[in-house]
Amino acid sequence: MMDLHEAPLLEKSAQAEENITTENVSLPETAKENKLVENKLSREEIVARVKELVDQPVESVKDEIDSLKQNYYKLRKNEVEEARRKFEEETGDTSGFTPEPDECEETLKGLLNVFKEKKAKLLEQQEKVKEENLLRKKSILEEIKKITEDSDNINKHYNDFQQLQQAFKEITDVPASAVNELWKNYQLYVEHFYDLLKINKELRDYDFKKNLDLKLAICESAEALAKNDDVVAAFKSLQTLHDEWRAIGPVAKELREDLWNRFKAASTVINKAHQQHFEILKADEQKNEAAKIAICEEIEAIDMTALKSFSAWDEKTKDIIALQERWKGIGFASRKVNNALFERFRKTCDEFFKQKAEYFKRVKDEMSLNLEKKKALCEKAEALKDSTDWKNTTDQMIAIQKEWKTIGPVAKKYSDAVWTRFIAACDYFFEQKNKQTASVRQVEQENLLLKKAVIEKLNALDEAMAPSEAVALVKTLMAEWNQIGHVPFKEKDKIYKSYQAALDKHFKRLNMNETKNRLNSFTSAVQQMASSDQAQNKLYRERERLMRSYEHVKAELQTYENNMGFLNISSKSGGGMLKEMERKMQKLKDEMQLIAQKIELIDENL
Repeated sequence: MMDLHEAPLLEKSAQAEENITTENVSLPETAKENKLVENKLSREEIVARVKELVDQPVESVKDEIDSLKQNYYKLRKNEVEEARRKFEEETGDTSGFTPEPDECEETLKGLLNVFKEKKAKLLEQQEKVKEENLLRKKSILEEIKKITEDSDNINKHYNDFQQLQQAFKEITDVPASAVNELWKNYQLYVEHFYDLLKINKELRDYDFKKNLDLKLAICESAEALAKNDDVVAAFKSLQTLHDEWRAIGPVAKELREDLWNRFKAASTVINKAHQQHFEILKADEQKNEAAKIAICEEIEAIDMTALKSFSAWDEKTKDIIALQERWKGIGFASRKVNNALFERFRKTCDEFFKQKAEYFKRVKDEMSLNLEKKKALCEKAEALKDSTDWKNTTDQMIAIQKEWKTIGPVAKKYSDAVWTRFIAACDYFFEQKNKQTASVRQVEQENLLLKKAVIEKLNALDEAMAPSEAVALVKTLMAEWNQIGHVPFKEKDKIYKSYQAALDKHFKRLNMNETKNRLNSFTSAVQQMASSDQAQNKLYRERERLMRSYEHVKAELQTYENNMGFLNISSKSGGGMLKEMERKMQKLKDEMQLIAQKIELIDENL
């Protein structure tokens, strides 16, 4: 029988315990066995097991379903990581990795949503029951209060009082906010009842002794918990001991305070250890949070627009992977920011690898296009390499080589082959050209010596020779000049001017028609070009040279004509200068007429 003469002690107990939450600590053996089984299940088996449990009572299966859910996503994560590792081994990077769709996950989510709805309904029902229990307890308290108010018949109400006590204790689930107030009122009325009750001292002492033994055992259990290294488990066990303490009746009045102080002291040791544990945990979480934020900021600070090569991306990828490894080594941050930080970290990493994949694809596409362009140039070079039109083909080959330099790089595995192919065609052509032009250059040097000899003969012509004989000799030397082939291009104009100067001197002395003789000389040269190999090309080049000369003489004449307007004829030297300029202008006009006749002559032979 419970003696309830400890009102002051119970009031202190309620005050000390009003902020302590009650949690179950130990895990039943069957639950431990279930956990071992769950850890061995495949994802399909987990889904099947959840499907079996969903229709069962929520309270009996919620822990197992939560555990199955955690194991499922742990398995899924491990499978994805293994697939990613294999993909990286096969391809060399993970930029293009995409996990296989998980059909089981959709089924699991559906089952979990059904269970969540059931759980919500259960919680709603439980809250409703708690409110009903609260009303019932308040009703019982009102009945106890009425008994305590009937002090004259207190002995008659003892059995009813005990039944009301039992009924009050059997009602367990009530809103947490009402627990302390209910217990305070209950203890107040109970203590008041026993103060009024004239109970047998022997019975009261028996209850006190029994309650003392129970509370001493609780004190010993609480003191033993201080030695438990698992402070969280010790704290949860302490909550159970407080619940048991509340359920035990009073002890002798002289022992109440000392006994409560002993229990409170043991509780304080555990509460402080629990508080320190979470303070350390919080400090670690803050440190981890700062470290994770620093990693996120380091990745976000990467200027991906500055990564312009494969090697630059690969080097930065190594940095990202190193940061990911650092992230894995950092513990959890606080619950309110841990998930958000992980999402931020994953988003920045995903964005980096997305940009890398796009860059690699873009560059590979450009390299493929460059390869096609270089192959096209190879084909052009190969089509030209056997040509003997040395001048035009050389220009085309040089243009092709310049175009080659403007094309960007190709993939390393093709670059050597396509370059070897291209340079082989170019080298072949220029080798053939060099073989051909080597002999041509030798002939041109010999022709240069022959033409110089003709000029020397013209310059050495004896002025005392009879005019008719001199004219015949000049014509013979002109014919000899025309029979001589090409000279080196760089010497062509110089040697021709020397030749023409020698002729002009004799034309003037011997009264020969200079223009006519020049034209006759050029006619022989044109006929010689027209009868040679590659006549068209030679004639075209000569025509272009003459056109340039014509434009040059025309510009010089225009300059003289412009200068004529600035001369002052009234000056002493004005008249002489005017005549000299008119003579030079006439000579330029004659030169233009001769060049025009030469061009017409070439046009007739084209």
